[in-house]
Amino acid sequence: MATFLYSIGRFAFRRRRLVALVWVALLALAGVGAATASTATSNSFSIPGTEAQRAFDLLEERYPGQSADGASARVVFRAPEGEKITAPENAAEVSGIVKELQDGSDQIASVADPFDEKAPAVSRDGTTAYISVTYDVSSFELTEETRDSLENAGNEAREGGMTVEIGGDALMVMPETGITEVIGVVVAGIVLVITFGSLVAAGLPLITALIGVGIGVSTITALASVMDLGSTTATLAMMIGLAVGIDYALFIVSRYRAELAEGREREEAAGRAVGTAGSAVVFAGLTVVIALAGLAVVNIPILTKMGLAAAGTVVLAVLVAITLIPAFLGFAGERIVSRKDRKDRKDRKARKAAAEQAAATGEVLVGDAPRDNGGTRWSRFVQRRPVMVLLAGVIGLGVIAIPATSLEMGLPDDGAQPTSSSPRKAYDLLSDGFGPGFNGPLVGVVDLKNSDDQDAVLKRITGEIQKNERVVAVTPPVPNEAGDTAMFTVIPKDRPNSTETETLVHDIRDFGDTLKSDDGAEVYVTGATAMNIDFSEKMNDALLPYLALVVGLAFLLLMVVFRSILVPLKAALGFLLSVVAALGAVVAVFQWGWLGGLFGVEQPGPIMSVMPILMVGVVFGLAMDYEVFLVTRMREAYVHGESPAQAITTGFRHGARVVTAAAVIMIAVFAGFIGSGEQMIKMIGFGLAIAVFFDAFVVRMAIVPAVLALLGKRAWWLPRWLDRALPDFDVEGDKLRKKLDAEAAEGGTGKEERETVSV
Repeated sequence: MATFLYSIGRFAFRRRRLVALVWVALLALAGVGAATASTATSNSFSIPGTEAQRAFDLLEERYPGQSADGASARVVFRAPEGEKITAPENAAEVSGIVKELQDGSDQIASVADPFDEKAPAVSRDGTTAYISVTYDVSSFELTEETRDSLENAGNEAREGGMTVEIGGDALMVMPETGITEVIGVVVAGIVLVITFGSLVAAGLPLITALIGVGIGVSTITALASVMDLGSTTATLAMMIGLAVGIDYALFIVSRYRAELAEGREREEAAGRAVGTAGSAVVFAGLTVVIALAGLAVVNIPILTKMGLAAAGTVVLAVLVAITLIPAFLGFAGERIVSRKDRKDRKDRKARKAAAEQAAATGEVLVGDAPRDNGGTRWSRFVQRRPVMVLLAGVIGLGVIAIPATSLEMGLPDDGAQPTSSSPRKAYDLLSDGFGPGFNGPLVGVVDLKNSDDQDAVLKRITGEIQKNERVVAVTPPVPNEAGDTAMFTVIPKDRPNSTETETLVHDIRDFGDTLKSDDGAEVYVTGATAMNIDFSEKMNDALLPYLALVVGLAFLLLMVVFRSILVPLKAALGFLLSVVAALGAVVAVFQWGWLGGLFGVEQPGPIMSVMPILMVGVVFGLAMDYEVFLVTRMREAYVHGESPAQAITTGFRHGARVVTAAAVIMIAVFAGFIGSGEQMIKMIGFGLAIAVFFDAFVVRMAIVPAVLALLGKRAWWLPRWLDRALPDFDVEGDKLRKKLDAEAAEGGTGKEERETVSV
């Protein structure tokens, strides 16, 4: 592996114009594809294998012509203090708005008058009413004119003293995140300048990462309509691709500068940097790809597509790192290092020449000892007190993880919106006027094809469900034209995300099982609330299999990389500790409300169902990046003859500063999303940022060296039979080093072949 990548690095350096041209052409091709592709207007969501999805599919089959994916809205009215919404003047105002909405857009499917005797929508106390609006298209396909018509509904009523708020998904738009991405890139640039001390070296990872992300996101955009890719797919791919793209370039550029510092010519340094650090990049990228592609295990199409798209962007980041980076290094010339480093390099070359001269004449000169830095000083501190550092890290993360034992999962609805938003106000008005469960009605579907007595079955359903103490009301089942299916609505007593409503869903389904055995009729429960419950349960059921698959495959991969059993095991256990601690922090802030004001959490509630599995997938891949980059350097030093303690120090000398910079960049990228007004985006940003912080600075920088110090040589133990069975990819570059040393001794490569190629 190292020898192959060494050849790629030198080829890309020599043929830099060709390599750069190929990547620019790919970027242009992807850009043209994105610009000419039709806009993706659908964000289909399905949960195969769940009862809610089966009911949803049955409705589409038995009720043709009804748009299941159409947007909906509720315009909620509350009469002025001391008045009734049913008063003639107020009722006339509301009925006038119904007419305005009906005439306001040709995308409207129906507008329900709240005073319709067949389906009244007025609270018992007569103070609150709502208009139900449904559309023929999804919220992402609504025109600006349609949105404006809805937003302006009720303006005159407001002026007259009535309270008017609008809820539903019709006004839902994708949150703008562009400014957060800019902030992340700016912070990354600052960190890179501080790390490298050179604007050229700092700019190179940013440029190459943006090229890789540009190709990836443009390709996703071009294929979005054909493959039904949701709008969040490109967002996740951009977030992950930008982060790993900068990190991978950072590690190769850093290794290149280290090779230059040892006196090697630029082409040779590029080849060795790609051969060694590039090997780590390839395997680190593989762990991220495994984690993201593994989302397919959950068997939810939208998650599978998101994972595969993001994994593809990571593959692009790896390819950019091992080809475009060495090409750009050729263009950068000596400007890749600071003036001070260039002077130090010349001095080091002079001392090396003096040492070679002295060796030829039999003199003995004392070579330069590697200079200490923050990484070496920290590693020595940890090795002096490994037990103390290990206990402090494990206990600290363990305490932070305690809230995770109280984790409650759900999907956010309008009740999680900021209290100042109109959807949240509409949600609260409906809760006050009609009860907490009114915002989460359950849709019942009855399949009557195998029923012996349909009328008796429908009466039994209404009667049995109405007896449940968690039910406020049940509408009589309404059969379709064919008479083989009926629909009914159940209004729960409690709010949609409550455990009581979840229990009610299971109660109805248990009754359905009894009814099927007695009569043959089948009862299903669906609707947004039931879909959310099924989604949360599926996420919970898939977490352990997904975790086992991802960690198991990555353990095998790391065992090949490090030629060890204990090092991969330590890496996996450390990751689990950091993820559980991060989940604990998320629960404390977003579910319990601790420090909620600091992070803009206005309404504590259940944690988003996808959060645990998303954190496992994304954070595991990124955590293994740091493990591979840091520990590979230690393994390389150990293989080249250093003692275990010296290898730890060497790994930190060369890797600590770079890993720290990479982690800070990653945290900045994710933390920028905490400022989003959307609770879901805010939670993802906080969770990923705090997880990277725990994993990089507590696990990789403290617990890992402490464990390695305690294990000593045992850390690198591998049974001989297993060593022979595992493939040897030479990630640490030992075979490459021996090959190059032998060629240099025989004069096979020729000094002139590795001379600097002029730009």
